[in-house]
Amino acid sequence: MKLSLGFSPCPNDTYIFDAMIHHKIDTEGLSFETYLEDVEWLNQRAVETRLDITKLSYHAYAYVLEDYVLLKSGSALGNNCGPLLIAKQAMTEAAINEARIAIPGKMTTANFLLSLAYPAATNKQVFLFSDIENAILSDQVEIGLIIHENRFTYQEKGLVKLRDLGEYWEESTQLPIPLGGIVTRRSFAPDLQQKINRVLQRSVRYAFDHPEDSLDYVSQHAQAMSTEVMQQHIGLYVNNFTETLGEKGENAVNTLFQKAIQQSILPKTNKKLFI
Repeated sequence: MKLSLGFSPCPNDTYIFDAMIHHKIDTEGLSFETYLEDVEWLNQRAVETRLDITKLSYHAYAYVLEDYVLLKSGSALGNNCGPLLIAKQAMTEAAINEARIAIPGKMTTANFLLSLAYPAATNKQVFLFSDIENAILSDQVEIGLIIHENRFTYQEKGLVKLRDLGEYWEESTQLPIPLGGIVTRRSFAPDLQQKINRVLQRSVRYAFDHPEDSLDYVSQHAQAMSTEVMQQHIGLYVNNFTETLGEKGENAVNTLFQKAIQQSILPKTNKKLFI
């Protein structure tokens, strides 16, 4: 059975999906047609219900609950890995609220956290995540909200951190920050949903056990990233929660949704969040 599968070309995603898409593990009869795209593209395709399985932002998940359900494996969730608010120089909260801010997508979890931390900061412009640093340097915006490997490169370009929104989340909840997860069609039979989850969990475990085995595939899509930055990226976003959310991970996801509903950022739902 062939299923369409979307994920980003970022090292954490290519690292965990390598074994299953290249049949290095038992895929239980499943094969995959892959789409490697920016996370906001994936968020939009989920809204359009284009893919059978896809990575998406936890913020975006709230808008596709009718059609998708979250797998318990594959999530990017952890500590000290949240999005950063950066600029050319230090700024007051009042200045941040008035500034033009580059964001990596309206439905990203990064934008959701920005809305929680700075509800008055509404002058936002969407950029591809990898273009945000240059948008600040070229004065298209005053502030940028960065994710992924840009956490490791902004200082080299003379930019400074205004706030770590992951730290903001962790201090207010005492929980890891849920950034992105893997969903599959809610219309699939429960047996198929569980099979997909088992295969993905097996793929994550293979990556942990054979970290060098995915290097070629990761490098192929890493956009000239150095090996050191690739490894930092994987180390930041891939952890025990990626293999399975567990009670603490599920609590973090539930808390994210509860806070969003309380702030009227997301609509209420009666749908089950997890398979």
